[in-house]
Amino acid sequence: MTARPEMYRFHNGEKAPLQFAVSEYEARIAKLRKIMADMGVEAIVFTSMHNVSYYSGFTYCSFGRPYGLVVTADECVTISAGIDAGQPWRRSFCDNITYTDWQRDNYWRAVLSVSGAGRVVGYEGDHISMVQMAKLGDFLTPSKTVDIAGATMVQRMHKSADELVMIRAGAAVADVGGYAIRDAVKEGAREIDVAMAGRDAMELEIAKRFPDAEYRDSWVWFQSGINTDGAHNPVTARRLERGDILSLNTFPMISGYYTALERTMFVGEVDAASLKIWEANVAAHELGISLLKPGARCSEVTHEINAFFEERQLLQHRTFGYGHSFGVLSHYYGREAGLELREDIDTVLEPGMVISMEPMLTVAEGEAGAGGYREHDILIITEDGNENITGYPYGPDFNVVG
Repeated sequence: MTARPEMYRFHNGEKAPLQFAVSEYEARIAKLRKIMADMGVEAIVFTSMHNVSYYSGFTYCSFGRPYGLVVTADECVTISAGIDAGQPWRRSFCDNITYTDWQRDNYWRAVLSVSGAGRVVGYEGDHISMVQMAKLGDFLTPSKTVDIAGATMVQRMHKSADELVMIRAGAAVADVGGYAIRDAVKEGAREIDVAMAGRDAMELEIAKRFPDAEYRDSWVWFQSGINTDGAHNPVTARRLERGDILSLNTFPMISGYYTALERTMFVGEVDAASLKIWEANVAAHELGISLLKPGARCSEVTHEINAFFEERQLLQHRTFGYGHSFGVLSHYYGREAGLELREDIDTVLEPGMVISMEPMLTVAEGEAGAGGYREHDILIITEDGNENITGYPYGPDFNVVG
């Protein structure tokens, strides 16, 4: 019988063009190794999609299998399952080891082959499961474990020049989807039909702008009527009716980098009660944008917008925080939770950070102006203010359509 290894290197083909130059990843790893030295960490075992993607270029698809990236003072190796063959090697700037599944926990044997035993090991406390953390202890027998999730999150908050180019392009793609949706809105159209028009337009635009990228997971949430009450409500086959409130939400994904455009719209006409709430939310949106500048504290920005809504007796309709960071993130994996516009986040904005402004008010069915109102722009914090990279217009003058 053929001997079956615990792991092997299947470096099939040449390295593929990644979303960034190798020098970008080398710079990220160099900064990470400085973090490791400062924290006394000898090896890091990354398990999350966002950090594996950020530091290696490889965005994995788990399907129940463990994946990882092991970084030491002199090695950087992605750990992947055999089902992906040579793709993880081609799509990461660094080395790759494939583990086999004929024997349980070959994944951890592959990790051990890079990390070594008895060392100070960094892990992501906000991602690794209790089961996998126990296996880390059993196989690596660390002298100490250190949660590095917070430190790596802070690193990801500060975007490089190359990342800003990517994020600007993503925002432009989101705008393309927005215009396609606007053109598709008409009485009788189904939510799903309008959503597909936006998604298809974005995917074609991504392929035009990034011919060497991986194409996955761009999506649209287009909601109407009562379906607008939540920001993440799924698309349905509901047909649009005149006077419906609409929520346009486009989400292009480019090699792990996600951007977004979100707008309130109405079909054909908007009633007076709805218009009043919509205009208030737009005013809060503009206030929020004006507050995003270096030195501003996330919690303080939040309190100012809260006060704006409270003066208008609308604060009770607020449903979540007013914005969040952008970069390597998705609806099914992590984001930089330390850079969100909420009362409990005291992070101070700095140049190079990227954050959204997205106030939302939800009025219950049966009340005047019922529905969910939401505007969303992406801002790059600059030395003296911010750069708004969202181009699609907001407000009633442009978004009463169909």
